[in-house]
Parts: sequence; C-alpha cells; structure tokens
Amino acid sequence: MHKNVNVIHHPLLQHKLGYLRDKNTHSAEFRELMREIGRLLAYEAMRDWQQMESVAIETPIAPAKVQRLKNPPVVVSVMRAGNGLLDAVLSMIPVASAGFIGIYRDKFIHNTVEYYFKMPANIKGRTVFLCDPLIATADTMLAAIDRLKSYEVGEIRVLSVLVSEYAAERLQEYHPDVKILALNVEQEMNEQGYLIPGLGDAGDRLYQTK
Repeated sequence: MHKNVNVIHHPLLQHKLGYLRDKNTHSAEFRELMREIGRLLAYEAMRDWQQMESVAIETPIAPAKVQRLKNPPVVVSVMRAGNGLLDAVLSMIPVASAGFIGIYRDKFIHNTVEYYFKMPANIKGRTVFLCDPLIATADTMLAAIDRLKSYEVGEIRVLSVLVSEYAAERLQEYHPDVKILALNVEQEMNEQGYLIPGLGDAGDRLYQTK
C-alpha cells in the first residue's frame, strides 16, 4: 500500500460505497450517499487536527473553557464532481472557507485545461482539503495541486472515494507530501480512463448529465 494513501476501512463507508457502485442507484440517492461519505471523510481528515484554541464561555451551570478550531482548512472542490463532496465537508466544518478549481483533460491536446480558479484571499499557508471523488489518471489532480502550491498553501489533503493504483503512484512521485484519504484503491482502468470496477462518471451520476 502507498504510504501517502490512507484507505478508510470503515463498515459504514464500505456499505455506502457498495450502493455508489451499483448502476441502479438513482441520482438523488447517489447524491445523498456522496454527501454522507463526504461528512465521514471530513471527520477522518480532521482526526489529528492540532490547531485549536481555548475559549471562555458560560454553560447553563457555570463558566468553562472550551476548545474551538483555529485556522480552519480551506475546502476546495475540483469541479464538477468535487462539488458532490464539498457541501458535506463544509457542513462538518462550517467555519471553513471554500475554493473552486475547474480543470479537465483535453483528449485532443493531451493536456489539462484550466477554465476556472477561485480561492479565498487569505489562502497562503492554509491547510487545504482538496475534494475529488474519483482519481483515475491523476492528470487533473496533479494540475490542481500544482496550482494550489503556486499560491504557497500549507498542507494539502485529498478527500476522495476511489483512487487508482496508477494515480497513487504518480501522486507519490510528484507530491509525496500530499496525503490522500479514500475508501479504496482500484487496481485497473479501462481504455477510456474509467476505474474498474469503479462507479462510472461521478459527475454524470450526480447531476444526470449523461
């Protein structure tokens, strides 16, 4: 297993992944399952968060000191499929800000094309949770990470559902400092770049665009 990939073998996540894979799962259910998985991925991504601050409050009984997040992450969606995870992660970390990267691989020029990039103004040095449910060839993910690093962000953690063995190797080679949280590493891809067994095109299944 790749040291940069943390595969989460939680029974609830594996149960939900089984329904995501099923071609008979309707778009509405697919979206809800993606949201549920996104919330659990956010929980795991925040497990070792160290940036906390002590705040004085009043409980209904007495004064107390409580812990609150300090310098929360920026949650970034690799559009459009990443949007399926974005709102779920933000629901778990409501103090986080959000960013958007629109990148696709053009089959004619054999390169990635960026069509949209919008980040919070204060992203320098901030931890980024980069959301993309499927990472097959890793072309768009590598381009997204390169762009974020050009803005001198802090640690980058990728939140995904499925990542290919090939993509994990490429990310380890080019960005060994980037951690990936996923539900499974897929061993194969077909000629069209779809993961096997995978779950199809996540964007099409989220938004009924096929």
